[in-house]
Amino acid sequence: MSLRRSTRLQAKPVVGHVVPDEVTAPKTVANKRGRKSTGAAIKPDATVGDLSQAELDSQTMPPPSTPANKRKKAARSAVTKPVPFTPTPSVIGLMTSTSDRQQNYSTGDIDDASPPPTRPAEPHRTNSTLVTPGGTQIPPSYSNFEDSPSKKPTTTAETILDEACKHLISVDERLRPVIEKHYCRIFSPDGLAEQIDPFRSLTSGIMAQQVSGAAAKSIKNKFIGLFPPEACPNGFPPPSIVAKTDITTLRTAGLSQRKAEYIQGLAQRFDSGELSAKMLMEGSDEEVLEKLVAVRGLGFWSVEMFMCFGLKRMDIFSTGDLGVQRGMAALVGRDVAKLKAKGGGKWKYMSEKDMLEISEKFRPYRSLFMWYMWRIEDVNVDAVQDNAERPVDA
Repeated sequence: MSLRRSTRLQAKPVVGHVVPDEVTAPKTVANKRGRKSTGAAIKPDATVGDLSQAELDSQTMPPPSTPANKRKKAARSAVTKPVPFTPTPSVIGLMTSTSDRQQNYSTGDIDDASPPPTRPAEPHRTNSTLVTPGGTQIPPSYSNFEDSPSKKPTTTAETILDEACKHLISVDERLRPVIEKHYCRIFSPDGLAEQIDPFRSLTSGIMAQQVSGAAAKSIKNKFIGLFPPEACPNGFPPPSIVAKTDITTLRTAGLSQRKAEYIQGLAQRFDSGELSAKMLMEGSDEEVLEKLVAVRGLGFWSVEMFMCFGLKRMDIFSTGDLGVQRGMAALVGRDVAKLKAKGGGKWKYMSEKDMLEISEKFRPYRSLFMWYMWRIEDVNVDAVQDNAERPVDA
């Protein structure tokens, strides 16, 4: 009996401990409810620092600070975000991207740029240094200067951008604000010093067609990974190897059947000598355009962008670029917002005929004119012409 009575006495404290646990449980639920209602009462953009001490003390736990930190980080990144290097879609960024990023494989077409020595520059010639599949560098060649030593060129790689900007302003004073605001590195001495592997650049352009920039870079890295590093002296497979690689293997990089065929066909033309760095360097604008658009997968727009941003030819103009069309409409004072809302198909901002007529007076620097048309809506051009309508767009 004594043992049983003792057992019951020992059981009482246990019951006493169980009861508080049962009472505590609802408090936990209440805390959750309290946090939910408190969160609803706090403004979405409020942080711990915005609350009074009484509000902080009334909560069992401080409100999470992670969302506020994310917003602060987003705000800081938005302020420091650099201006895009080129105004064109991802295809151009991939064709002419730099090697600043540290990656396992190169995803760009320009490497180890350094200011060029003083050398002639000519609007209708290739002003980039081209790299052959074997790694040989071919600097810009101007035989007309060499044949006539008495006629020394006055335009050089160091002066051509300044001369081109002065020409644009002399033709249309409304361009002065946008030119003064945006420095065109592409045709600067540093830009002209960049080395271009034509096969890699054109192949990259095909890869980037109709896909996002991130997807294009992923495909490019996988494509490079298909080939042994020792077979790629420039960090990119040469045409001779790609030309002999079957379509099925090329498609494992993420290429569609058609793109794989395009790239293989492009490689075969370089491998046969039909296309070469020498031809791209010395050919006229018309000759280069004709040769490249004959390749499956390379349309006029792709070739024009390559000639402009890859080869650094200064007098290329594309009527097929909607951004250029839109910028030109804004330059001449058209209400771009209304034209956009109205629709009108391919030529909704300006007709092809008008684009050609307006651009003609900017020769021989239409490439630079085109570059500034991508940026014209970021600048109030009516600052220099009172009677010009200010371009408006969302």
